[in-house]
Amino acid sequence: MTGIITTGNHPKALWPGIKAWWGRQYQEHQEEYSDLFETDTSDKAYEEDVQVTGFGLAPVKAQGAGAQYDSETQGFTSRYTHVAYALGYIVAYEELRDNLYEVVSRRRSQALAFSMRQTKENVAANVYNRAFSGSYIGGDGVSLLSASHPSLAGNWSNILPVAADLSETALEDMIIQIMGATNDRGLKISLMAKSLHTSRQEWFNANRILKSTLQNDTANNAVNVLKATNALPGGVKVNHYFTDQDAWFMRTNAPRGMIHYNRDPITFDQDNDFDTKNAKAMCYERYSFGWTDPRALYGSAGA
Repeated sequence: MTGIITTGNHPKALWPGIKAWWGRQYQEHQEEYSDLFETDTSDKAYEEDVQVTGFGLAPVKAQGAGAQYDSETQGFTSRYTHVAYALGYIVAYEELRDNLYEVVSRRRSQALAFSMRQTKENVAANVYNRAFSGSYIGGDGVSLLSASHPSLAGNWSNILPVAADLSETALEDMIIQIMGATNDRGLKISLMAKSLHTSRQEWFNANRILKSTLQNDTANNAVNVLKATNALPGGVKVNHYFTDQDAWFMRTNAPRGMIHYNRDPITFDQDNDFDTKNAKAMCYERYSFGWTDPRALYGSAGA
C-alpha cells in the first residue's frame, strides 16, 4: 500500500501513515451466520444427535380386550464433526528492527481477524448453498431440502412441489405446507415459519412482498395477509454469502434443527521463530455447522 507507511526510524514518524491506513479500511457486514443456526457448545471431537420417534395414534379398545402397546423407535443419527481452521502471518525480523512492528502487526492482525470471520460465514452459508445437492446428505440419507425425506409414516417434503421464484403466492404456499407438517409417526405438529432468508439479489423483492399494506404488485384492493397475520415474525434476513441468487429459505420453530457447535472459540497466539527471529501470529478456531431435524428449514431453489 504505497504511501501508507512513512519514512523514518522512530515510531512517532509512522503515525500519519497509520491514521491514513485505518481511515481507508472497508466496513464489514454484521454477523449473519447466527441468523441461520442455533449455537451450542461442545467438548468432544464430534457430537451426535439421535432422534427418537414417538407413538402412533391410539387404536380402539374392544370391550374386555387388553390395550395395545407401542414402542419408541430410534430415528436417524446426525453427526457433527468439528473442523479446525487456522491462519497466521509473519512480521520479519528486519521489520522489527526498523520499528515497523506496530504498523504492520496492527494491519495484519486486523486482516487476520477479518479472514477468520469471513471463513466462518462462508462455512455456515455453504450448508444452505448445498441444501438441494444430493452430494451433501444428512442423517436420513438425503439432502437438507428434499421431496423424499424418509420416515415411519412415509416420505415427506420440505420443498415446494414445483420450484418457484420468490413471490407472495410462493411464500403462502410454503407456509401452508409448513403448517401441514407431521412427525415421523404421521401425527400433526405445530410447525410454524419464523423467518425468510434470501440472497442480496432478492432483498428488495422480499421486503416489498412482506411489508406492502395491500397485495404486492397487483391492482387488488386486498390486504397483504402475510403482513397482517405476521406470518413470518422473524422478518427477512439477507445473507451476503448465499451463492444462488434466486434460492430462498424459511426457518421454522422445529427444535434441534439447524445447529452450530462451537468446539474451540477463536484464539490469537504469537511467538518468535528461533532461526529467523521473525515474529509469528496465528488465529485458531474449531466448529461445525449442520442439521438434525430437516423440518427446521424449508426452501425453494427458484424457478
